[in-house]
Amino acid sequence: MIFAPVGRAVRLSLADIGASSRLFFLLLARSPQALLRFSLVREQVFFLGNRSLSIIGVSGLFVGFVLALQGYYTLQRYGSAEAVGLLVALSLVRELGPVVTALLFAGRAGTSLTAEIGLMKAGEQLTAMEMMAVDPVKRVLAPRFWGGVIAMPLLAAVFSAVGIIGGWLVAVPLIGIDAGSFWSQMQGGVDVWADVGNGVVKSLVFGVTVSFVALLQGYTCKPTPEGVSQATTRTVVVSSLAVLALDFVLTAMMFSI
Repeated sequence: MIFAPVGRAVRLSLADIGASSRLFFLLLARSPQALLRFSLVREQVFFLGNRSLSIIGVSGLFVGFVLALQGYYTLQRYGSAEAVGLLVALSLVRELGPVVTALLFAGRAGTSLTAEIGLMKAGEQLTAMEMMAVDPVKRVLAPRFWGGVIAMPLLAAVFSAVGIIGGWLVAVPLIGIDAGSFWSQMQGGVDVWADVGNGVVKSLVFGVTVSFVALLQGYTCKPTPEGVSQATTRTVVVSSLAVLALDFVLTAMMFSI
C-alpha cells in the first residue's frame, strides 16, 4: 500500500517526460518546414522581442546602477576602484545578462505564449486545424519556438549593453572614477570568446528552454479557463527553476575547463 502511490507518481512522471520529449523532437522535425515561411518567425520575433525591450532595458539599466555601486564599495577596500568597469562587464556578460533576461523573458513572453496556445486549445482552434489537415505543430508551435530562440540572445545583448551604460553613469559622473580607467580595464579584461561567447551560448540554451516550456504548458493544458491560468503559472515556475539549474550546469562546464 505504501509503494502504490510512489509507483503511480513515478509512472506519471515518466509518462510526462516521454510526452514532453516526443513533442520536442516533433517540434525539431517540423522546424525546417516552418523556417521556410520565415515571415511567421519574424512576426514572433517582433512580438516576443520588441514588445519585451522596455522591461529588458529598464531592468538592465538599474542592474547596472546597483552593480557599479556595490562593486565600487567592495573594490575600494582593496584599492582597486578603477576595476569597477571590469566587474560590471563580466557580471553582466557572463551571468546576469543571460540569467535575468531569461527570467524576465519567462515572465513576460513565456506567459504570453502559454496563454495564447492555451486559449487556442480551449477554443478548439488547434483541433480545427487538424480537421483541415493543417499541422498545428508546424503552423503554430514551431514559429513561436524559433521566435523565442532568436529573440532571447538579442534581448540578453541589449540587457548587458544597457547595464554597462548604467554602470558607467554611476561610476564616472556620479562617483568620479576616471572614464579612461573604466573603459580600459573593461577592454583589457573581457575576452570575446571566453566571456561574451559563453554568455551567448547561455542565452541560446535559455531561449530554447523557456520557449519550449511555455509552448509545452500551453499545448498540454486543460482546455478550461482554470487550466490555462494554471499552465501560465507553471510556465513561470518551471522556466525559472530550469534556467537557474541550467545556469549552474553551464557555468560549471564552461569555466572549469
